[in-house]
Amino acid sequence: MTEPSIFTRILNGDVPGEIIASTGKLFAIRDIAPQAPVHLLVIPKTEQYRDVTELAAGDPDLLAELIAFAAQVAADHSDGDFRLVFNTGANAGQTVFHVHAHVLAGGLKEESLVA
Repeated sequence: MTEPSIFTRILNGDVPGEIIASTGKLFAIRDIAPQAPVHLLVIPKTEQYRDVTELAAGDPDLLAELIAFAAQVAADHSDGDFRLVFNTGANAGQTVFHVHAHVLAGGLKEESLVA
């Protein structure tokens, strides 16, 4: 049996984490190593999908719901303008293989994040 991801452990209350918003299928937390003035993570409650490509292929409705939820948390925690980032694979910076989106906001400029 595979160990639950850190996100599932936060959701279950097994490790500390501030859940700032939640729906039936998704939740949002603050990133512990923020890369922008506002850096939130939007995460499906299921561990079924390792990355955004698996989520898009397996449950496009959940992906659409995740994006709408990301927009809502950006509006609630910033001015509603945001950057949405999915890291897909270890060589792209993904460290937790439970699909999640990074919501970055707070006065970002085009050059504020290196591609």
